[in-house]
Amino acid sequence: MSKVLYEKDGRIGRITLNRPEAMNAIDDEVPGLLQDAVEAANADPSVHVIILSGAGKAFCAGYDLKYYAEGNGAGEATQPMPWDPMKDYAFMSRNTEKFMSLWRSHKPVVCKVHGFAVAGGSDIALCCDMVVMAEDAKIGYMPVRVWGCPTTAMWTYRLGPEKAKRMLFTGDKVTGVEAADMGLVLKAVPADELDAEVERLAERMATVPINQLMMQKMVINQAIEAMGLANTQRLATVFDGITRHSPEGINFKERSEQVGWKQAVDERDRGVYDWTQDRPINKGQ
Repeated sequence: MSKVLYEKDGRIGRITLNRPEAMNAIDDEVPGLLQDAVEAANADPSVHVIILSGAGKAFCAGYDLKYYAEGNGAGEATQPMPWDPMKDYAFMSRNTEKFMSLWRSHKPVVCKVHGFAVAGGSDIALCCDMVVMAEDAKIGYMPVRVWGCPTTAMWTYRLGPEKAKRMLFTGDKVTGVEAADMGLVLKAVPADELDAEVERLAERMATVPINQLMMQKMVINQAIEAMGLANTQRLATVFDGITRHSPEGINFKERSEQVGWKQAVDERDRGVYDWTQDRPINKGQ
């Protein structure tokens, strides 16, 4: 079965990330399959609105670190030294462009988040026009602690500089309630009401002619793009490569290979490992 599913339901196109066994983690195939599904919805003249969701226990847990950190992935997430920044940029910018198919979509996209939308999963969610979260779901970009920079750069445009810094200086995850309160997402609702809330919103928009929806989206997106979104994404994508090839990034990759990505991520996210010195942080340091 495909890692990304698409089906039409009346005026609603439904895209589902479909790697539930891996919490819908991103591998080399998922970005392209996601873009294909968006293009299919846009090519259908009867589809007015797209709902993006994830199968299983979470929306998306980010890049598959067993594949990219413990292994290396087909795109060489970590190259041999000396590394080629433009080779890395070519790989990561392709993924960013595929995630941005949600932003460019002529049809509005509502993202439904349960469980987690973290790391690269938050990139996908924040490319959508609106995000509705379960109150107990979590969103954040933990790789800013080491081994990542959000290539879509949507945090600043959604939150403003100070709240974006609060998230990207810490790598914290916040609940749906907190995300809604800070203006990162449209709203948060109890988990058992999430499906119904997203359906109500999508069905309301689906009564509007496609050309009207398209024009309003183009106007609003243009305002963001005029602020320099493309330039910001270019810089963020270059920096993402640097984070993975810096001394700290190399140490994280080697640590993942030694102890497994789950332990390495736990040490990173709890702040108990000194990636510059490549050793645990002792009390009092």
